[in-house]
Amino acid sequence: MAFPYAILILAVLLGVYSAIRFLFAGIANFMGLRRVKAWEATDWCTRYKSEAGPDSLPWEDVHHIVIIPNYKEDIDTLRQTLDNLKEQHRARQSMTVVLAMEAAETGSYEKGKCLQDDYRDAFANIFFTVHPRGLPGEMQCKSANQAWAARWVKRRLVDELGYNIDHILVTTMDADTLWHRDHFYALTYLFAVHPHRHERFWQAPIRYHTNIWEISPPMRLLNAYSGAFELAYLAAPWWVPMPMSSYTLSLRLLDSSGYWDPDVIADEWHMFIKAYFAREGAVKLERVFLPFSAYATTGDTIWQSVKNRYLQTLRHAWGSKEVGYMVAKILEHPEIEFVTSFHLLFRVAHDILLAGAGWVIMTVGSQVTFLFHPEILTQLTNENIRNPIFVALQISFLLILILAIVFWYQDVSVRPPRPANRPQTLLERFLTLVSFPLMLVLTLIFVALPTIQAQTRLLVGIPLQFRVTKKI
Repeated sequence: MAFPYAILILAVLLGVYSAIRFLFAGIANFMGLRRVKAWEATDWCTRYKSEAGPDSLPWEDVHHIVIIPNYKEDIDTLRQTLDNLKEQHRARQSMTVVLAMEAAETGSYEKGKCLQDDYRDAFANIFFTVHPRGLPGEMQCKSANQAWAARWVKRRLVDELGYNIDHILVTTMDADTLWHRDHFYALTYLFAVHPHRHERFWQAPIRYHTNIWEISPPMRLLNAYSGAFELAYLAAPWWVPMPMSSYTLSLRLLDSSGYWDPDVIADEWHMFIKAYFAREGAVKLERVFLPFSAYATTGDTIWQSVKNRYLQTLRHAWGSKEVGYMVAKILEHPEIEFVTSFHLLFRVAHDILLAGAGWVIMTVGSQVTFLFHPEILTQLTNENIRNPIFVALQISFLLILILAIVFWYQDVSVRPPRPANRPQTLLERFLTLVSFPLMLVLTLIFVALPTIQAQTRLLVGIPLQFRVTKKI
């Protein structure tokens, strides 16, 4: 009986820890929403004029390079993205867009040329690059494509046209990212006045709202949970934020760090860790509390939607590889303060382990114990509130359920209006209601299992192929 009890106690401890973590995430998410409102009300140029010092860059000298890696993306999606970018602050004067195409996609050159011609007058510059297929040491992935595009545009702007590399910000984004209207307005201020501008990444929170009314209610809840934690990580002073999806750094930092490695799936964390050690531990991430919108994964059928969501998490979970990369870098750079590096390592390893094995032990572990040892369940039920294991398990799951509802409500409060041609149905209301008690099951299927699969494949040396998941 000792082993089943040990598994149950471990599951309870993880449940209590997760419940506390959910509680702190709920508090941080509330803080983040308040900061979003404050940032949306800020006039960044006025703030610059009142705060700029002798070491600040002139406002007009800040230039933005925006790299859009894409592979088999619908041209209408790219047009929507470019339409969003051309409405950004001083896009015509201070923004260079690079459409990073892939030679592996048939017709990519023609697509890039068409978009360049159509948006030539919308930006200071718009270029397209075509990343060759099968280069030595590369794999087919976003990281290799954007590294190729970044090196090309650096040669074009800095080496050939004479742009000042110290005045340039590089933003890499997903092909379907829709930025907040003031995103680059705020970035200009943040970069211009920051005394350590070449040792910083900038990250905004993500909301999966672009196609929110086209996905099923369970997926809406799961995306609300994901978005809440991403905002919480940025807002909470007690957590170390990391870049995700679409982010920004200076061209000077990118160039001195050696650009993105061309054989990495989870490029966001890898690039941050690489830059961190290239700058001897001085690199940090700054928050931009102006949310950007993204498409949630979909499919032509329910099964296809489930499969695409699973594969997306599987790709994200390939960041498990960064634990080994981080450890290797710590050993390679003993001159960097260990405590700071270990703090970053703990952040990387914590999320990976908790999302995978930890979540499985907490959900499946507790139930399997009862399944194979029903006498334990009978004992806990009979003792009821007199048994600390029973009390801790019930309180933990109840708190997680309550906070899942809170995350959903916070997400609902900032969603775009529902289209008139998509009224809410009774089935949709029913699915929304049943999603809450199924929250643990949903996270097990769409978070824990793909994370464990990614970690297992890494252990046995099975590579992961980069796939574009359907989002429209």
